[in-house]
Amino acid sequence: MTRVLVVDDDGQILRALRSNLTARGYEVLTAIDGAGALRAAADGRPDVVVLALALPDLDGSEVIAGLRGWTQVPIIVLSGRTDAGDEVDALDAGADDYVTKPFGMAELLARVRAAVRRAAASRVDGEPVVRTAAFSVDLAAKKVIRDDAQVHLTPTEWGILEQLARNRGRLVGQRQLLHGIWGPAYDKETNYLRVYLAQLRRKLEPDPAHPQHLITEPGMGYRFEG
Repeated sequence: MTRVLVVDDDGQILRALRSNLTARGYEVLTAIDGAGALRAAADGRPDVVVLALALPDLDGSEVIAGLRGWTQVPIIVLSGRTDAGDEVDALDAGADDYVTKPFGMAELLARVRAAVRRAAASRVDGEPVVRTAAFSVDLAAKKVIRDDAQVHLTPTEWGILEQLARNRGRLVGQRQLLHGIWGPAYDKETNYLRVYLAQLRRKLEPDPAHPQHLITEPGMGYRFEG
């Protein structure tokens, strides 16, 4: 059964969508805020997410970013905003489709079916939380926990760690990391990576001089071992 997560703090819309989707054979999960949406997605693993942009705790784009940290689930955005910039921002954040309120139920259901069809053949998700013996990386919430406390990382440190954790067990090349964090103009600045990996090891590895999780492959790149 196809599972749909509907996120909206408007109770009337939430009830209407749940009723219509359930009547058509979908299993429906619901959330009324961004934090609940991220929890429901991690626990329920929906096949498609229908997400309102205006939420009481997080902006919809923040929820999209949290989801995209670990899953490629199709995301259909619902918004009452008419500014074209909002649509562009949502799509740039990782949404797959955008529907403006008020919307026709038949149109939205057609978009849900299309999103599920497109994703069915190629859906590959990771785990929202990557755990090691020393620390855990929450890709959805974008935080690291060590010894039951959150570890403060700079945006650059997080960007490097996120790329490695999402590819755990696989070599991530130096050029790929540099391009992803600093852009193509920095493809040869491998000294940047040495500095930041040393900082990450000091913060996360039990013995930074003998790392067990953030591994260097000399001349090639780095590997995250869970």
